Amino acid sequence: MVSHAMHAVEAFFGNQPEKAQSVIEADRVIDRADIEIERASIKLLMLAPTEEYDIRSVFTIVKINNEFERIADCGVNIAEATCSHDGDAPRSGTFEVMANSVIGMVRDANQALRNRDTGLAQRVLDFDDTIDRFRTEVVRLVQAAVQDGSMPLEEALCLLNVNRALERMADHCTNISEQLIYLESGKIVRHLSSGWTEPEEPEKS
Repeated sequence: MVSHAMHAVEAFFGNQPEKAQSVIEADRVIDRADIEIERASIKLLMLAPTEEYDIRSVFTIVKINNEFERIADCGVNIAEATCSHDGDAPRSGTFEVMANSVIGMVRDANQALRNRDTGLAQRVLDFDDTIDRFRTEVVRLVQAAVQDGSMPLEEALCLLNVNRALERMADHCTNISEQLIYLESGKIVRHLSSGWTEPEEPEKS
């Protein structure tokens, strides 16, 4: 998944339609894996696990599987923007820093899951606000460039679409991190306007 997202970003900024096409084609493989994992999860539930951690594991697998599939979809959106755009990709230093930061979140979320590292998962959550600030700054820069005539409207729309896809990638990474923390601790993380809360026990019904 990390390479999928990275190749999509590299294709866009490097104006590499062939690499972008490979991202689009790879999505079919990811879609098949998504279905296979979901079917395998149903079989696990049919074994009627009784331990709380085992039950949480199955539900977490299903949810995280969906998040990874959505990250792949975002990669396809970026790749399609590459294929449909003539000439060099729109440039913005802030935008490229944001893209690299999102790739870092995908990498860290994947590693946190692999190692069951809730500390790394929490760091992924902490970085989400930074991505939101990048997104806002990119929108501001694009609007200013369109207004002063230095960026054609078509290029601006292309950049904003990719900006939105990157933001969604980051959101899916935070969802994966939340689910990992829930899996390992049984505690729920919530995102309030003031920032991420510490993991807490779910309310008793």
